[in-house]
Amino acid sequence: MSPSTNHLDLTPPPVVKTLARWMAIAGAVLAIIAILLAIWRPDEFYRAYLLAFMDWLGVALGSMAIIMIRHLTGGGWGVVIRRLQGAAMRTLPILTLLFVPILIAVAQGRIYPWAMPLASVNDQHIREHLAKNTFVTASYLNFRGFLIRAIIYFAIWNVLSFLLSRWSKEADSANTRDNTERFKRVSGPGLILYAFTIAFASIDWLMSFDPTWISTIFGLIILIGELLSAMCFAVFVESILYRCKPMSEMLRPEFVHDHGKWMLTFIMVWAYFSFSQWLIIWAGNLPNEITFYLKRLSGGWGWIGLILALFHFVVPFAILLSRPFKRNIRKLVWLAIWLLFMRWLDLFWIIEPNFSKTLRFTLADIVVTCALGCVWMAFYFRNLASLPLLPAYDATAGEVLEAKHG
Repeated sequence: MSPSTNHLDLTPPPVVKTLARWMAIAGAVLAIIAILLAIWRPDEFYRAYLLAFMDWLGVALGSMAIIMIRHLTGGGWGVVIRRLQGAAMRTLPILTLLFVPILIAVAQGRIYPWAMPLASVNDQHIREHLAKNTFVTASYLNFRGFLIRAIIYFAIWNVLSFLLSRWSKEADSANTRDNTERFKRVSGPGLILYAFTIAFASIDWLMSFDPTWISTIFGLIILIGELLSAMCFAVFVESILYRCKPMSEMLRPEFVHDHGKWMLTFIMVWAYFSFSQWLIIWAGNLPNEITFYLKRLSGGWGWIGLILALFHFVVPFAILLSRPFKRNIRKLVWLAIWLLFMRWLDLFWIIEPNFSKTLRFTLADIVVTCALGCVWMAFYFRNLASLPLLPAYDATAGEVLEAKHG
């Protein structure tokens, strides 16, 4: 570490602990309301819970993926937000526990048609498909298989998080070894494992709402959405910390510019994947493929699709073409917050049309998302407060510190 960093206090500002405390209080209050909704309207609660869980899980997993990308590619843009995203990644043990209500919903036959008695499946097309394909439900789409695969997914994600976090913490002590090569050896296979696990998880947790529907690119759409939400959340947090030291000393316009460019990249890739799925299914015009869009283009759901096309891609794309905008954290953060909402709306558009033929929002959709989000952020800010905002003795720390203080 350079001598110039000795006088730089890398301790997170007090606002981090304050936010953790307030998020915990808000989460507790909203959790009580969510529990009442679970008792009053359990089916709506479990659907809303899955929506909220996938939304916040995406921030944690996307953060882990971006950390691994940074270890493989280098760059100060990733060093300055490494601890911000590391705190999100370290919420995976909590998210593992928060998956239990989804297991309960599956065991009770609440949300997935393959877990229900055939007579309880309202969609005639799905009911006929399940009746004809009993081998699929017996061998793959069943509670035991669902549970085993979930254990595998979370085990892989938690092991990756543990290794990346452990080696990162070592860089807070003087005379630590250089873990750069170890990070690279884990990050390469780790990204491959992440891509495969989230692809299969998206099949289990989202695509299996309609067992008749097939899309080979669906997992990639979920993956790129997680990367986008993770980068947007990092921009949101750094905008809060930018008002205080040490982030005000470390976060330079070129780093903010890089974060904006990553947001632009992820938006374009999301649009490309989403349009590719639409184009291939439209061109094929096969009965077992078009059901996904038939549900989402009628009953008012088409308006959500139009909003996503315009405000998840077209408008943010046009805004992020501006170089001055991408370099201004005070402006970029508002777009980041908007895109986080668009990510929630995208998941809402994927999940809710499976249960309602007409567009509708329920109280549970809002309350449960906010409750789970507050609980998650309470743990997030607690994690963030536990470590310095920069691994000062890491070999890459100079990319942020030397340029400012050297």
